[in-house]
Amino acid sequence: MRVIAGVLKGRRLAAPRGDATRPTSDRVREAVFGILGDVSGARVLDSFAGSGAMGIEALSRGAEGALFVERRRAAVDVIRRNVTELGLADRAQLFAGPVARSGAVLVDEGPFDLVFADPPYDFIVSGRLDVELRAAVKKHRWWSAGATFVLEHRSKDPPPSLAEALGVELDETRRYGGTSVTFYRWT
Repeated sequence: MRVIAGVLKGRRLAAPRGDATRPTSDRVREAVFGILGDVSGARVLDSFAGSGAMGIEALSRGAEGALFVERRRAAVDVIRRNVTELGLADRAQLFAGPVARSGAVLVDEGPFDLVFADPPYDFIVSGRLDVELRAAVKKHRWWSAGATFVLEHRSKDPPPSLAEALGVELDETRRYGGTSVTFYRWT
């Protein structure tokens, strides 16, 4: 796995071992950033971050800073290593814990212009994603007006309506084989 574009183009990214983490493929990352366009100056939240590939890609393309939220210890260690080895430590923050408990740090580090979420697929189908996001939001607003929320999910599963949990509107869904990416917007 490599950084696709920007100042770190071609640099290798480590990924957690085993099948507990499902890193976003290079093809999907390239397509997502092609749709997003210029992310220069953006504040980025990479939730359910896994290897941190989405947030790191954004930083490579000029994002101002990124917060990585990940609960699995092995993945947290990989994100820390990737950020350090790529010289991004001054622009990256890491919260080691579940998204549901990240509300205070989201408020402190936000507001975010771009939010990535790549949760375990069963979180989406079971409704656990909705619960995690509601807990993170509570009464605090940690996103900027017009921010984009990007959710990776299985193509066979319909994209969830996150209107109640986050107050976002579904913009579009793109399919890449067995993986789909849905874009939402805060209004």
